[in-house]
Amino acid sequence: MLRLGVNIDHVATIRNARGTPWPDPVRAAELAEAAGADGITAHLREDRRHISDADIDNLMAQLRLPLNLEMAATTEMQTIALRHRPHAVCIVPEKREERTTEGGLDVAGNEAHLAGFIAPLRDAGCRVSLFIGHEPAQIEAAARIGAAVVELHTGAYCDFDTEGRVAERDAELAALRKGAALAASLGLEVHAGHGLTFDTVGPIAAIPEFKELNIGHFLIAESVFIGLDQAIREMRRRMDAARA
Repeated sequence: MLRLGVNIDHVATIRNARGTPWPDPVRAAELAEAAGADGITAHLREDRRHISDADIDNLMAQLRLPLNLEMAATTEMQTIALRHRPHAVCIVPEKREERTTEGGLDVAGNEAHLAGFIAPLRDAGCRVSLFIGHEPAQIEAAARIGAAVVELHTGAYCDFDTEGRVAERDAELAALRKGAALAASLGLEVHAGHGLTFDTVGPIAAIPEFKELNIGHFLIAESVFIGLDQAIREMRRRMDAARA
C-alpha cells in the first residue's frame, strides 16, 4: 500500500501567528493517525518559524506513528536528531529567505559533506532520506553516499498544473516517472512530496515505485473548510484509487 505521511508544520504556523498554545501540532498528529495517516512529518527549521524544539520533544514522547524529521544538514540539527533518534530523518535544502523549500538538495555537488553528515544518523538507527529533484546525477549520488530513501520534489509538477501549463506539467511528470524508476533500480526506497493536492496527487500516486507521499500544506488549508479528518481521508481515498 502507498503510505501517506502528513506534514503538520502549518498547524504550528497558525499557532505561532498568535503566540498561543493552540492549535497543537501533537493533537493534529493524533487526528491524522485516526484518519488513516501512516506517518507524521515535521520540519524543524533553523529559524523555528513553525515547528519548535518543544514540538519535537512532545511528538517523540506522545506520537505512536513513525516521525519523519525534516532538517537542514547542519551540526545543530544533527545533534538534535541524534538525541531524539526519530524513525526517519529527511535532509532538505534550506534558505532563511524562502517561503517554502525551493527545489531539491544538491547531493552531487556535496557528496563528501553529506556522506559524512548522514553516517552518524544511519548508525544511530534513523532511516536517512534525501529530498532531491529527479535529475539522474542527484539520484545516483544519493545512492553512492548510502541514503536509504530519496524523496522526489513534486513542486514544479504541481505549480505547472496550477498555472495551466499542461505540456510542462506532463513533461515534469514523465521526468518524475523516470527518476523514480532509476532510484528504485539503484536500491533506494522512493518517496515524493511538495505541493500535492486532491487534483495533482493521482498521477503521482499511480507511479508504482513511490512507496510514500508526504503532504502537508494543502491538507491543513483544506481542513479549514472540511476538517482535518475529512481532508486526510479524501487524500487517502484518491491515493488508493490511483494506485488501484
